[in-house]
Amino acid sequence: MSVPAAYFAVVLIWSTTPLGIVWSSETVSPTIAVLMRMVIAAVLGLALLKFKGMSVPGNKQAMKVYWFSALGIFGGMLFSYMAAAYISSGMMSLIFGLSPVFSGLLAQKILNEAKFSRTRKLAMLVSLSGLALVCSDNLSMTEQNPLGLIFILLAVFFFSLSAVLVKSVKVAIHPMATTVGALLVSIPLFLLAWLVLDGTMPVHEWQARSLWAILYLGVFGSLIGFVAYYYVLQKLSASTVTLITMITPVIALSIGAYLNNETVSTNLIIGAVFVMSGLAIYNWGEKLLPGKRLPGTAQE
Repeated sequence: MSVPAAYFAVVLIWSTTPLGIVWSSETVSPTIAVLMRMVIAAVLGLALLKFKGMSVPGNKQAMKVYWFSALGIFGGMLFSYMAAAYISSGMMSLIFGLSPVFSGLLAQKILNEAKFSRTRKLAMLVSLSGLALVCSDNLSMTEQNPLGLIFILLAVFFFSLSAVLVKSVKVAIHPMATTVGALLVSIPLFLLAWLVLDGTMPVHEWQARSLWAILYLGVFGSLIGFVAYYYVLQKLSASTVTLITMITPVIALSIGAYLNNETVSTNLIIGAVFVMSGLAIYNWGEKLLPGKRLPGTAQE
């Protein structure tokens, strides 16, 4: 796989995943939809590992990576699926774009990384202002939306926490093995969530679009997307990879409006601009303006 192809694959998959979650949950309950998705990805992943003559390491450090990764898969995906009943796919993608900021805050506590400079604090303020505008606009539409916002923020929190915890483990594991190992650990958790929250399987209610969305997410969203992401992360700089979180919300908003007739209000557009601008300042503010740092801003 070439680096440009892998990068394009990640952008495309991450842009279409939110709509896939919405469609897969239309006629299939969220808990069984995400469980089916993970099982498909795990089975295919195990088959690919066997074909390549690889295995899933089972040492202590590897298991720690799987459990930390599973925290993001289970918490991030379960709450994303629950949020899909209340908010649009474009909004889901937009809020997930804030994950670098969440990760930065958590890394300060868990990895003892340096506190945010004033430039990054400004960036966070700009992004959160945009998020507040988007949320206030969305909350005015229906009384149920607060649940969706709470769920998607929890999803971003677990996704970001998982990334920071994985970073704390010093071990080299092939991206495919990491993905499959995390999927195998997370599947029992998804099974338990389905038994506790739902426990039913009304197959007669399932429709083709939901089933095709589950298959797409299982093959691409949960396997190829993760492997491609780890691949570009190894080959490209962190700032180049971070661009993905800025590109995907724009594409996701457009796809949701075109394919799912999702409303794109003026406040949503303005809020999205604020969020994207904040992320740009967060990632490149000090590099682009080396001579114009805010007073008291530390080098990073």
